Amino acid sequence: MADYPRLLHTVLDATDARGLAEFYRELLGLSYRPGDEPPTDRADDADWLVLVDADGGRRLAFQQVDALPRSTWPSAEVPQQLHVDYTVPDVESLERHRRRAEALGATLLLDRADDPQEPLYVLADPAGHPFCLFVA
Repeated sequence: MADYPRLLHTVLDATDARGLAEFYRELLGLSYRPGDEPPTDRADDADWLVLVDADGGRRLAFQQVDALPRSTWPSAEVPQQLHVDYTVPDVESLERHRRRAEALGATLLLDRADDPQEPLYVLADPAGHPFCLFVA
């Protein structure tokens, strides 16, 4: 049997690591890795945060950076560099999760919700990283 590397988690750079972690924590129903929870008695200066699923599996990490040019997708001026796909079971869920994402700070980049083959939205998270929500 071959020994392969395995994916630990996907890391997103952000000029506000805590803010972006909060966006994805709320959007995806994840939790902070123990020790990464927001501090209650000091300014938050976290430069590395990890979100985990209900079983403790790492899903996303966030790295603080000083500057990050926002993607201009679909224009190629500043490419998206990476995007994450999230699926939902039906169009009703698609609409509900689009509204939730926007309420959490996402920006709609592309509306293809009326596509009969694959209804989808492309949104940008608060740091400008594009992600897709679609019916699978």
